[in-house]
Amino acid sequence: MISCDTYYYALATDLGIDAIHDYVAQFGFGAKTGIDLPGEMRGILPSSDWKMRRFRQKWFAGDTVSVGIGQGYNIATPLQLAHATGVLAANGKVYRPQMVSHVQEAATGALRPLGSELTRSMAIQPEHLQRVRAALVDVTRRGGTAAQAGAGAPYSFAGKTGTAQVVGIKQGESYDESRTKERHRDHAWFIAYAPAENPTIALVVLVENGGHGSSAAAPIARTVLDYWLLGKQPAGMAPRPGAYDEAGD
Repeated sequence: MISCDTYYYALATDLGIDAIHDYVAQFGFGAKTGIDLPGEMRGILPSSDWKMRRFRQKWFAGDTVSVGIGQGYNIATPLQLAHATGVLAANGKVYRPQMVSHVQEAATGALRPLGSELTRSMAIQPEHLQRVRAALVDVTRRGGTAAQAGAGAPYSFAGKTGTAQVVGIKQGESYDESRTKERHRDHAWFIAYAPAENPTIALVVLVENGGHGSSAAAPIARTVLDYWLLGKQPAGMAPRPGAYDEAGD
């Protein structure tokens, strides 16, 4: 398995932090999504201006390299990642996430549906978007980091594995999970949407201190997708109402 980090080190350096900031901000990072829940956090989407305001320091090239692989000053919430995944699934359309689908009138008991709110559309070239979507599908196929999670799926799905470092590693040392306290071990991430051609679900899985996204997070996402699309439930869980009909069984 070959890491893609070196590619993004070079790409981030070529782009520069402010170009990265302006583009990635379109996906909702560094801002609240506006979901109907209290306490939402903005996260951090760094820029040269942000660092000067926060630390009274200029931006260094090494800062950009770390940001290029999602580390450094970056802070993203699971909700933001799920939201951004949904933007990819919707071909660049940005919808406000919401928890409530209907409101019931107290007096009459009538249900009033709350429709999806399209807030904007990203300025992204269709050919670029399709290339990214195709690459995300390849992640779940043979040779991809989530190939094991994608094996045998009767539907195609897109995904990306990720590993988030929890603590810093001293110069000259290497990360050894077996010698690291559990609370200091890497977090495992996986984003996904399915079916790849016409998505009906987008999700993110975070396994705190779980290690690699491929082994800890991606299998959980596959279980969720099987439940949503096929009605296949884990032991002890009831089938999702209507799932079999939607899948054509």
